[in-house]
Amino acid sequence: MNANLEEQKIGKYILIRDGEDSELGLFYKPLPCFGCGIGWFSFLLGFVCPFAWYVATFLYFINYYRRDPRERSGLAASAIAALIFSVGLVITVLVLVFWGH
Repeated sequence: MNANLEEQKIGKYILIRDGEDSELGLFYKPLPCFGCGIGWFSFLLGFVCPFAWYVATFLYFINYYRRDPRERSGLAASAIAALIFSVGLVITVLVLVFWGH
């Protein structure tokens, strides 16, 4: 304990380990979906099937990224893509309805 205190005084960092992830650390685990994470995978898949953006948006709003903060940016990108797609879809439907006569 005294050695750790001395190391702290001279500016060295102490590694804090988790019980189950004692040898690797929590964020050394690869992300799901081919290593790019659920959020980015949904973002890319959304260009083929836009429903994937809405699934990722739901995961973003239920705070799924608290399990792994690395997922947050991909889920947020999917939420933004879903918003843009929805606005574009509403504008397209309104144009077709009102100028389609």
